[in-house]
Amino acid sequence: MTQKTQKQSRATFPAPERRASGGHGPGRGPELHQERAVQTRDQILDAAAELFDRHGYAGTSVKNVADRVGMTKGAVYFHYPTKEALTIAVVDALYDRWPLLLEAVQAKGLGPMDTLSELLDQTAATFKDDVVVQGGVRLQMEQPLPEGVLPQPYVGWISLIEQLLAEAEEAGELRAGVSPSAAAHTLVSTFFGTQHIAARLDRRQDLTQRWEEARDLIFYALRA
Repeated sequence: MTQKTQKQSRATFPAPERRASGGHGPGRGPELHQERAVQTRDQILDAAAELFDRHGYAGTSVKNVADRVGMTKGAVYFHYPTKEALTIAVVDALYDRWPLLLEAVQAKGLGPMDTLSELLDQTAATFKDDVVVQGGVRLQMEQPLPEGVLPQPYVGWISLIEQLLAEAEEAGELRAGVSPSAAAHTLVSTFFGTQHIAARLDRRQDLTQRWEEARDLIFYALRA
């Protein structure tokens, strides 16, 4: 039990970076905590994310979202008073996924390299199946709002993976001479490039397979 605790990763996913100040906050409607209100808000968010993923920011209107969930525009505006608010909410929900996923993987008590491999495998599966992640990633690519309103993409992942690789280096799991910083940038570029190509070519249907192929090559070069 002691050895398992010592091997467990302590890396953390950094809070999203934003540079914008006042005037561009989430702008959500009233904070409603009743179960039905929460379900309605989630339903709107899922519909918006799916439409953003398929049609982009410019090709999606609040009316499109309202039609998708069978509501009036006014009902949608009650929960998300602007299209920009919906955009920020989808991206925030995307970023909320990652610390929870990391925590679940770390709970398995794996070594740093296995934690990293499992985390990226689970992330690939999430990209394939989670509409909020899919919509949020397209919005991150487009950056449709003023600079600094949405978080800086990729930097949190680079930081997290560099932490895991530094832990792997300390544990003797990283190949000698490999720079955790350089390897982190390469892994992030490979992972997000793989998911982007899979999204463009076949709606991510073969994402997990393509990621496994890329993972096996890269981890062969990284492991001690």
